[in-house]
Amino acid sequence: MDEPMRRTLRVQQKTWEADGVVSVTLVDPAGTELPRWAPGAHLALHLPNGLVREYSLCSDPGDRSRWTVAVLRTPDSRGGSAYIHDLLPVGGLLEVEGPRQNFALDTAARHILVAGGIGITPILSMVRDLHRAGADWTLLYTGRSRSTMAFLDEIGSLPADRVTIHADEAAAGRYPDLAGLLGAIDGDAVTYCCGPESLMTACSDALTDPGQLRIERFKAPEPVTTGTDTAFDVVLATSGRRIPVAPDVSVLSALQNAGVPVESSCTEGICGTCEVGVVKGDVEHRDFLLSPQEQQTGGTMFVCVSRCRSAELVLDL
Repeated sequence: MDEPMRRTLRVQQKTWEADGVVSVTLVDPAGTELPRWAPGAHLALHLPNGLVREYSLCSDPGDRSRWTVAVLRTPDSRGGSAYIHDLLPVGGLLEVEGPRQNFALDTAARHILVAGGIGITPILSMVRDLHRAGADWTLLYTGRSRSTMAFLDEIGSLPADRVTIHADEAAAGRYPDLAGLLGAIDGDAVTYCCGPESLMTACSDALTDPGQLRIERFKAPEPVTTGTDTAFDVVLATSGRRIPVAPDVSVLSALQNAGVPVESSCTEGICGTCEVGVVKGDVEHRDFLLSPQEQQTGGTMFVCVSRCRSAELVLDL
């Protein structure tokens, strides 16, 4: 995967989109057009407090004058969403990396889009693109309450026969009938889902063919701990330097502790920031990005979560 370009952008605007959700619009300080991007892409924001956080682009892919992301303030914020909500100044400069793409639209006769809560952010850019192209699409947007659901005004202006909005408060806690919505989808359709893990699981269970489902995670599922991780050595291909990795230490931590600069963000195998090329080694992939086919090729790994089954792992570093 090519390294996304870094650039310094100006925070043009912050807008409250819903309870706990603020959008951040970024522009080039010199007014230069920003690079093209495809729906589903995300940016890495290098915050002034030293944190790097990934957020999906939710603006119009056809508008190259600005990029917009939307950020949910989480109760357990480790400093990313809280900083953006409270301290990120309008007019200030921000280092931005990307766009990076892990959640692209496929070629299909029909597109089914399912969003839960802040999961609307990558889905919204897909909806805009599909609607402009005259494609066949439908959207199911779910949330705890209408007050917490961002971009409802824009979504409400779309054709009513293509959009279903489901607020838990209005439905007395009843979950959408995903089986009824998705179960009869033909083989020419693809479903895209972003939201809570429970929603993505429900989508997967409702589809007769799991291969029709594309998902984007903002948070990794709880890991299954087996207690069988073993020690191995990482060898840097460029220098031959050998770095031991203990059973209870990630490859990322071992590299960073040894002074090897590797960028990271989520540390959960969902954002793609820490991708490193693999020269040799039996990789145990634990990320949520690579397809089974990509894992089999063994050409890359995400060092925040994935490990090595063999005694030696040679990385393209």
